[in-house]
Amino acid sequence: MRDPYTVLGVSRSASEKDIKSAYRKLAKKYHPDQNPDDPTAHAKFSEATHAYDLLNDATKRAQFDRGEIDAEGNPRFAGFGNGGFAGASRGARPGAGTGGFSAEDILKEFMSGFGGQPRGGARSSAGGAQWDPFTGTTAGSAGGRMGKGDDIIVNVAVSLEDAHKAASVPVRMPSGKVLSVKLPDKVEEGQQIRLKGQGSPSPFGEPGDALVTVRFEKSKTFRKDGHDVRTDVPVTLYEAVLGAKVRVPTLDGSVELTLPPGMDTSKAFRLKGKGLYGDGDLYVNIRVVLPPGGDADLEALARFMRDQKPYKVRD
Repeated sequence: MRDPYTVLGVSRSASEKDIKSAYRKLAKKYHPDQNPDDPTAHAKFSEATHAYDLLNDATKRAQFDRGEIDAEGNPRFAGFGNGGFAGASRGARPGAGTGGFSAEDILKEFMSGFGGQPRGGARSSAGGAQWDPFTGTTAGSAGGRMGKGDDIIVNVAVSLEDAHKAASVPVRMPSGKVLSVKLPDKVEEGQQIRLKGQGSPSPFGEPGDALVTVRFEKSKTFRKDGHDVRTDVPVTLYEAVLGAKVRVPTLDGSVELTLPPGMDTSKAFRLKGKGLYGDGDLYVNIRVVLPPGGDADLEALARFMRDQKPYKVRD
C-alpha cells in the first residue's frame, strides 16, 4: 500500500474537506461501475478507498503521521525491550554492545537463514516495510495479512430471470478465467459475493479474494420497480374490443391471461406474487397495436364513431 497522502494526491496538512474532495474525484473516476472491464481501475478505486478510510479516521491519521502505523494500518516494528531478544545471549553477534540490538540488527539475525534479507528487501525502523519475526509478515507492504494477496473487485451483470431463480452465472476474472458463480437467494443490486482465493496471487502466502459485485442488467421484457415487475403486452384492436386470451411473460415463464371485452387499457393487470422472488407482483400493461399500413374499413368506422358516437377520454 502506497502512502495514503500520495494515493489521494494531497499534502500532509490537507484538511478533512480537502481529503474528502480528493477521494470523491478518484472514486468517481475509478469506480467499478464506470470501468466494469478495467481491473487497473478497480485496483485504484480500492487503493483510494483504503487511503481515505485511514486519513478520514482522526486517530489513525495521527498515528500514521507519527509513524506508529503504516499505510495498511498495521503497527510498525519498533524493536524489542530489555526483556526480549536483546536480553538473550542466544543469537547475539560477537562485538554487539550490551545495550541490545537495533531493529536492523535483529532483522538480520532472524533472516540469516534466508540469505540475510527478507524478500523485497528490509528497511530500518525509520520508515518503509518492516519484517515482523513473531508473525512472519511484512508490515507496511501490500497484502500484509500473513502475506495474503490483494482482493480484487469484479462486476457481473445478471438478468432479472437469473436473479429470481438464484441461477449460476459466468463471471470473467481480470486474468481472463471464467468462473461459474451461484447467485445468493434474493440477491440485491450492489450485493457482493466473496470468492475465496480468486484474488491476486502472493509469493509469500495465500491469494486474495475476489469480490463480485452484482448489477442488474437492463431487460428488454421487464422493468424492475422494487420487487414489483412491469411488462408490456401488445394486442390487436379486435382483441382489445372483443376480449381474448394472450400469453404474458413472467420471471418464471409465460402464463395465459384472459382479457375482458372492451378492456380499459389505461389500467394495468396485476398478477399477484409474480414479481421478483415472489415478494412482489407483476403488472401487465396492455398496448393496442393498429394494423400496419392503415385500413379503409377501420378508418370509416373511426369516422362514424367520431361523428355519431363520440366519447371523452381527456378533460
